Order: sequence, then structure tokens, then C-alpha cells
Amino acid sequence: MAATSGRVVQNIFITKQYQKDGQFGKPRGMHVSDRRTLRLLPFRGGKLVWHGMSSVQLIHTSKYCGISVNRGNVLCNAAPSAPTFSDAEKIDFMKLQNGSDIRGVAVEGIEGEPVTLTESVTEVIAAAFAAWLLDKKKSDGSGRLKISIGHDSRISAHKLQDAVTRGLANTGVDVIQYGLASTPAMFNSTLTEDDSACCPVDGSIMITASHLPFNRNGFKFFTRDGGLGKADIKAILQRATELHKNNSTGMKDSRGAGSSTIKKVDYMSIYTSDLVKAVRNAAGNLDKPLAGFHVVVDAGNGAGGFFAAKVLEPLGAITSGSQFLEPDGLFPNHIPNPEDKEAMSALTQAVLTNKADLGIIFDTDVDRSAAVDSTGKEFNRNRLIALLSAIVLEEHPGTTIVTDSVTSDGLTAFIEGKLGGKHHRFKRGYRNVIDEAIRLNSIGEESHLAIETSGHGALKENHWLDDGAYLMVKVLNKLASARAAGASGGSEVLTNLVEGLEEPGFAMEVRIKINQSHPDLKEGFFREYGEAVLKHVDNIVDSDWRLHKAPVNYEGIRASGYGGWFLLRLSLHDPVLPLNIEAPSKEDAAKLGHLVLTAIDEFSALDTSALNKFVLA
Repeated sequence: MAATSGRVVQNIFITKQYQKDGQFGKPRGMHVSDRRTLRLLPFRGGKLVWHGMSSVQLIHTSKYCGISVNRGNVLCNAAPSAPTFSDAEKIDFMKLQNGSDIRGVAVEGIEGEPVTLTESVTEVIAAAFAAWLLDKKKSDGSGRLKISIGHDSRISAHKLQDAVTRGLANTGVDVIQYGLASTPAMFNSTLTEDDSACCPVDGSIMITASHLPFNRNGFKFFTRDGGLGKADIKAILQRATELHKNNSTGMKDSRGAGSSTIKKVDYMSIYTSDLVKAVRNAAGNLDKPLAGFHVVVDAGNGAGGFFAAKVLEPLGAITSGSQFLEPDGLFPNHIPNPEDKEAMSALTQAVLTNKADLGIIFDTDVDRSAAVDSTGKEFNRNRLIALLSAIVLEEHPGTTIVTDSVTSDGLTAFIEGKLGGKHHRFKRGYRNVIDEAIRLNSIGEESHLAIETSGHGALKENHWLDDGAYLMVKVLNKLASARAAGASGGSEVLTNLVEGLEEPGFAMEVRIKINQSHPDLKEGFFREYGEAVLKHVDNIVDSDWRLHKAPVNYEGIRASGYGGWFLLRLSLHDPVLPLNIEAPSKEDAAKLGHLVLTAIDEFSALDTSALNKFVLA
């Protein structure tokens, strides 16, 4: 286990202090009289530093920004100061891109993982997003722009929120702080029409690194058009690089001139009330459509703890036995990840112990989810996709269900054979899956669901946002509407929806690493090497009578044999070739593994030790 530094202990102390003071659930106030805590606060010099402005308007609101509790000029430093880029100088901004997100190390404490997402780096990235957004909005003649900020439960959340605020405010845009929030709520704030809640905002930033370890953090960005894609993130980081070179975050615009306002808003109350309304509508406007249902929630100490008290209980559900609802960025109980076996086991045990009808689990920032029925059977991965497909195809017969590349052949048979839909298996990556569904609709092929095996699921009716809470609302809608129609039996109605799904006897994934230091790699470019491996395996499959290549495949090499199938692909971001195998038995899976192992044997830069171990076990 990696050593924990004194800085991490300090951060842990700060996090616990925030939780003790209730800071994760309400707007934060800084008690200057508490000098010991003040010295530890994650602000430079123990105070907020506002760069490039003579004054900033700070407004605290107990709920909506229209209710002013305290307003005044905040002169944290007597005179504006230029940004300090000493740590930013060490950062290659482009390396912080992780597909359609930005991610980095935000906290010291793990050996070999230096901090890359510092406060000054964060300020530059925030300013770059504001500049990017200002350029986008110039054509529509918008007035001064508003950008909202939210964060999950990570221990670096507050210091990064303050750094983002500084970076945004320096560009002259107005800033709305939501505090603890979910990623889907941040996107929704660009759509909500509510002047009293400062909505809609023009752009939104979620501070999160999903289920990654405590020392990581990052950013997701949204506009009214949805989450930003890879090209947008690249453009923002390129702007950040230029801003850093110019040694200034000052990107004032004619619409952004003057002091910025910084406001605190309880937007999560608005977001959750909309979820409650959705379930009530599905049940014919019953006030308590889940009365009598016992639903257990496992938030994994992430941001999803709101779901029990703010969504389920107003609908009449019993939520006793719900666990790990309190935000804790050290994730002391289990990783908040629906794909994690320990996390799913914890939820299953909670359902069985409490004799609940249903269990619901979220990842850290609530854009992914999964469930467990009353018998402890998981609605996860292929079973979750099957369940949502059944619900969506009842509403939209014949529609296309878009999934990622590692879904099973049994799922295809279920969607197309039993449900009468069409299964379109595409590439890994939730943005890839969502964008493909959008593309299909644009060319006339109706699609209403895009969903990954990881638990990212997006619906056309919900603006193609991967929202774990909304996904569970669709499941609750089915329970509520069945109850309203006179059905009984708890979650049995859900279990019945996936009856007939053929599931593999054995499934596994092995990650075959590419050694970037190997002399066979030209200048360390792993992608070229990985693509050569895939081309070679493709030729082997074509010449092997025991294997049958998938007629339609968008990623890697997928072939069936021995009653099962394998998919070998190149990772989107890492020097890794993931190999997925499903088969009727472990023995059949080992045969497929052996075929792949033989095919890649001549590529000496590959680390095949894990695959060797499986085949020879």
C-alpha cells in the first residue's frame, strides 16, 4: 500500500471538518475565528486570491440566488495580483485530456503520482473554458455569460472549486456555485428555465474524476447542447496552453467587462423535484406511487446520497437500510462504481438483509448506476442493458438500442429476438455510444437508448445525457406504473422483463499491456504497434476454420468459436489491448484465450503474463 504523506493527512482533516460543519450540504462559510482551520484551508495564503479585478460581488443564498442573505464587495487582497504560474510551468496541459474529460492528480500521497491538477493549473483551464464559451456565444448576441460549478465528494473538491471560480471570475463571467452536486444536474442547469435560480446558465463545470482513487480529480464541461466532446476538450486545453504562455488568465470580453458576481444556489433541490415529478407522472399523478416499496440506496460515499431522502421518500418509498449516503472523498467502504464486484456485493447484502424490494447503486458523480432485485440478482452490465431495452422498447417498438462493443451475443438475441428491437453494437466509450445514437437518428434510424456496460445510459427523451439517477427513475416508473395498474410482487415485474436473456457461463477481461520502452516500438508510439497486432490477429482469424468473424464490428477483432466469442481491441487512451471473452464454460473460454495467445506470440512488446496464467490455470 502506498505511503500517505502529511499533506494527505491534512486534507483528510479538512474534509472531516467540512463534513462536521455540514459544508457538503449547504453553502460554505469560512469562520475566521477558527484560526487553526483557517491555516489549513486549501487557499493560497489562507485566503481567497482574486486576480485581475479590483472587486468581486459575492452573494450567499440559502436556496435560490434571488434571496440575498449577504452581499458586498470582497477585497481579499488590497490590490489585484497577477496569477502565479510556478506549478503550471511544469504541466503539459494536453496530457490532462482523458477523452471528453480532463483528469489529473489533485492530492499528494501516492508514491509515483505527483500532483498535476494544481490550483493555478485549474485557474488557467477554467479561464480557457470561459474564453472558449465566449467565442461560441458571440454569434448569438448573448449578454454577460453565467457558468455554474458543482463537485462530488472528493477531498480536493473545495480547493478546486475555488480555483475554478477565480479562473472564471477573472474573465468577467458570472459564477454560480452549486456545491455538492451530480454531473447530470450540472448539465440540466443549462436547460432549466428559472430566473430565481439563475437558470439557464450558459455553461457548466463538474469537478469529478468518477470512481478513480481519492487523489484524482478532474472536470466535465457542459453547454445547452450537452457534454463537450474530445475535440472541444482539446481546443480548451490548447487555449490553456496559450494562456499560460502569455502568463495571464485575463480574457476580458466586452460582454464580460466589470466585476463578476459569485453566487451560491441550491440547484439540487430543483433537479430532484423534477425526478420526483417524472415518477408521479408515470403513475398517473399519484402523490405516493412507491408507497409500500422498500428501496435501498448505496451511494458509496459519493454525491448520490440525495436519492434516498430527496427522490424516494417523497414518492412514499421506505429507504431504511440505505448505506454510505454521507459524502466522504476517501471512499472508506467501497469504490463507488457499479462495475466493482465489492460494491455490488455490498448492495446485494443490504437488499437481502433488509428484505428490500430493490437496491440502487451510483458511481461517485451519479452519471452511472445499477440495481439489484429482491432476490439479490444484479441488474448490471448486460442485464441492466436488457432491462432498460425492455422498458424503452415497450414505449418505442422496433427502436435501435446502441451499446458498446463488449456486450454479449445473448443480449443481441434478446433485443432482436424477444423484444423486436435492433441491437447496434458500437465502440467503447460512453460519448462514442451516445454520439452514434444521435447520428443514427440524424439519418432516419430511430434510436431512443444509448447505453454502455459500465452503467452509462442515455435516453433521447432526456437530451442524450448519461444520467444514472434518471436511468433509475425509468426503472422506478415501471414499478410505479405496474402498481397503479394493480400489479403486485415488488421488483418481480422488473425481473420478468429480462426473462429469456441468455447469459454466458463464464466471462472475463484480460488487459494485455504494451511495453512502450520496448525497442520494437518506434519512438514509443503504442497505437501504431497495437494496430499492427490487431491486423495480424485479423488475418489469423480469417484463416482459422474454428473461428467466425463478426460480420458487423466497429472496434477491434470480434470472433466466435467454442460456443462463445472474444473481442480484442486497442484501448482508447492507454497502451493496452483489452481482451474480453465469453463462453459456456471456463474451459471453452481458455480455448479461445489460447487461440489469441498463439496469434500474438510473436509480438514481444506485449505483456501476456495474465493471459498465460489464465490459459494454463
